[in-house]
Amino acid sequence: MNPLEDLLEKIESLGLWEKQLTLSRNEYLKVKGSTDTRIYLIVSGSLRVFVTDDKEEHTIRFGYQGNLIAALDSYITGQPSDLYIQALKKTTIKAISKKTFDSFVNGSEANMRLWQEILTALIYQQMERERDILTSSPMDRYNRVLTRSPQLFQEIPHKYIASYLRMTPETLSRIKKD
Repeated sequence: MNPLEDLLEKIESLGLWEKQLTLSRNEYLKVKGSTDTRIYLIVSGSLRVFVTDDKEEHTIRFGYQGNLIAALDSYITGQPSDLYIQALKKTTIKAISKKTFDSFVNGSEANMRLWQEILTALIYQQMERERDILTSSPMDRYNRVLTRSPQLFQEIPHKYIASYLRMTPETLSRIKKD
């Protein structure tokens, strides 16, 4: 069993999920300027995390069934975040508060180790993505994401994948044809 599955199984067996929500397609779970210190499990559907500037949206993460997702900056600091979290289709999620989650994680060394493994993997994924964006060609970025996350192309509309890969939808279409 992988660390995430192990952690989720423990949370489920202890009945720690505090609420379940269903979001409609395009509904926001979190908007810029709000504080959200909960962690969410995606039961079904898909979400995207993004930021905006004056001109466009920049997708920085996706989540689909079985993934945990959070406004991690807000979770860590307890401060408002610039992140948006939006449902890309009808999505059901379970939520756990920071207080409950921290109590669970700090309750045993085994839980702490699982959480550290999950965070380490998340940090590594983020570093890979940043390196790809800074040093790889659009074709290389596409191929690496296709290899790492083939499910992405079944779950997520292409315009958001293009944003995630830092390219236009037209460039993504051209690359997919090659």
